[in-house]
Amino acid sequence: MAGGGAAPPPKQEELQPHPVKDQLPSVSYCITSPPPWPEAVILGFQHYIVMLGTSVLIPSALVPQMGGGNEEKARVIQTLLFVAGINTLCQSFFGTRLPAVMGGSYTVVAPTISIILAGRYSNETDPHEKFLRTMRGTQGALIIASTIQIILGFSGLWRNVVRFLSPLSAVPLISLAGFGLYELGFPGVAKCVEIGLPEIILMLIFSQYLPHAIHVAKPVFDRFSVIFTIAIVWLYAYILTASGAYKNTRTKTQVHCRVDRSGLIGGAPWINVPYPFQWGAPTFDAGESFAMMMAAFVALVESTGTFIAVSRYASATMIPPSVLGRGIGWQGIGTLLGAFFGTANGTGVSVENAGLLALTHVGSRRVVQISAGFMIFFSILGKFGAIFASIPLPIFAALYCIFFAYIGACGLSFLQFCNLNSFRTKFIIGFSVFMGLSVPQYFNEYTSVAGYGPVHTGARWFNDMINVPFSSKPFVAVLVAFLLDNTIQRHDHGVRRDRGYHWWDKFRSFKTDSRSEEFYSLPFNLNKFFPSV
Repeated sequence: MAGGGAAPPPKQEELQPHPVKDQLPSVSYCITSPPPWPEAVILGFQHYIVMLGTSVLIPSALVPQMGGGNEEKARVIQTLLFVAGINTLCQSFFGTRLPAVMGGSYTVVAPTISIILAGRYSNETDPHEKFLRTMRGTQGALIIASTIQIILGFSGLWRNVVRFLSPLSAVPLISLAGFGLYELGFPGVAKCVEIGLPEIILMLIFSQYLPHAIHVAKPVFDRFSVIFTIAIVWLYAYILTASGAYKNTRTKTQVHCRVDRSGLIGGAPWINVPYPFQWGAPTFDAGESFAMMMAAFVALVESTGTFIAVSRYASATMIPPSVLGRGIGWQGIGTLLGAFFGTANGTGVSVENAGLLALTHVGSRRVVQISAGFMIFFSILGKFGAIFASIPLPIFAALYCIFFAYIGACGLSFLQFCNLNSFRTKFIIGFSVFMGLSVPQYFNEYTSVAGYGPVHTGARWFNDMINVPFSSKPFVAVLVAFLLDNTIQRHDHGVRRDRGYHWWDKFRSFKTDSRSEEFYSLPFNLNKFFPSV
């Protein structure tokens, strides 16, 4: 061979793997270090805009089926935002203390639809009266369902379960909490591709390319890409609407593409303060309550994964099980508040807002508390809030493509704690992720064809108790991974290291790592009265 002689051996440092990190580096502002006030306010407003998508999407799907019109839909959205603001403040002050936005939960939608379709409401001819009766039935079921989250969280039961969670079994849970929401991503973009696709492209340019091309303005493009791109694409959508581009298109296209078809601005009052039992006294049905309790349990499991992702993107240490239990308890109180006020929905950690922490590299608690202030403010000033809530949903779907991907990637990042050369690790990860995708796909396909789930007995509540959890991708994945990880060769010392269990040992108790005090201790010296273990 020309030149003779072998190639020089590679340098030693080139062979070193990347070091494992307890905390995520390169975060600009971590959980306890807030940005300057002007920047924090804009970032808080950005979080408010991002969480509007779910807050509008869920009531827009449910309220018309309940018999409500635009006025009821606008009021339910306002109520959902108002309660979300209160819950976010409670969670950041007294719950996990993480910068987690508490919003609506998609898991609760299925049992709510089941209540809407219940025989006792089908004979009601007046749409408004049907809406009120259905809402009261949903409120009653959610009041009962909230108790499972409150009891599991505050009693310490969930804390004891989470202690057996290793990095290996956390991977499928967190990954599918993000990747499992793929149905809300590009399929939503495609409902109005001329608006959704430009939003994805602009987000990629503003957040990933421009910061490296224009170094002077790097933090601006990095952190505020959501506001820039939504403003540009929303204006573009307005121009398309005003120019008559959708004049002769199908009704569905007009609903998704036009900026004046949501009905929210016309239906929203100028000022409205939501209050408990505004729709009347709740009604209770044992079967519906059981079904909703199972949905609340699934929401609890999904939120556990998102809480862990938030702790990572806030550059905090792994959340101690006792703090996680405290957060789940406050999530239950949030579900109870939502039931009192009448949101027709439960409470869960907003996955999209957790993804926004990653995009901006800002995991500050104060920013999320400011966003809660925006939620409450704009929910009371109905018309102003409705203007932002009328942003076409394909724009939000485009954002989800990025935010949900970040959460899925966060789950995969916990593989750094595991031995990826172990066949045991490969089997548990592969099988749990595959079943987490495959089982819900079967349940969802069956439902879309038959109109009901695979479990179809005379008791609708029993059907929901089985069909709802097995339609949740993160729930199925973590159920499989948790059982396998805690039963296959569990007592083998080498396996303990393979599954990464030893990496989280110091975080299983609140007091064994000094950083827990900094990130998770309660304010106002409340740790004296409510000690974490």
